[in-house]
Amino acid sequence: MTPETDAIRAALARPGRPSSDFDLNPGTVLPAGRKLRPAGVLAPVTVEDGHLRLLLTKRSSALKHHPGQIAFPGGSQDPGDIDVTAAALREAHEEIGLPPDHVEILGHLPPHETVTGFLVTPVIGVVRKAFGITPEPGEVEEVFSVPLAHVLDARNFVIEGRIWRGTRRSYYAVPYGPYYIWGATARMLRAWTEQMKP
Repeated sequence: MTPETDAIRAALARPGRPSSDFDLNPGTVLPAGRKLRPAGVLAPVTVEDGHLRLLLTKRSSALKHHPGQIAFPGGSQDPGDIDVTAAALREAHEEIGLPPDHVEILGHLPPHETVTGFLVTPVIGVVRKAFGITPEPGEVEEVFSVPLAHVLDARNFVIEGRIWRGTRRSYYAVPYGPYYIWGATARMLRAWTEQMKP
């Protein structure tokens, strides 16, 4: 472990606040009794030359949902998954070739509700062994990394907006180089940023 990963583990052990795609849109009326599907995403942290980096994926532009967007590897919990952590690890293996036994789980962020009806639990883990990154054909266009310090710095976040279903919707973004990280991924990173505060 490093002092940085120790600090992340300690921060994740503290109580946190759930987040949602609607946090910046307080006027949104959500249907009563809605059923959310459980899902897990993995935030795989690597250590390179003493610095922490975060692996992310760029979704294939051929996908029907969220083409070309930046995302964590992960997905919905299947009947064979014992929990959302297992779902996140399974999906990361399928999407980028990361073996589950290479990951040391540091903790979890509070769940995040998406506009598409999922309740997503971000699973934070350190990649302890090198592995051959293998993007899943047809789903993942690119796997890349960003400095963890960049996406955990609140000063790097901006609030932007666009028209969605006839209404202007605001969202967080945390751009890095050619990568425009926004929407649910940016909101979960923003929640992680808040979680790191003492």
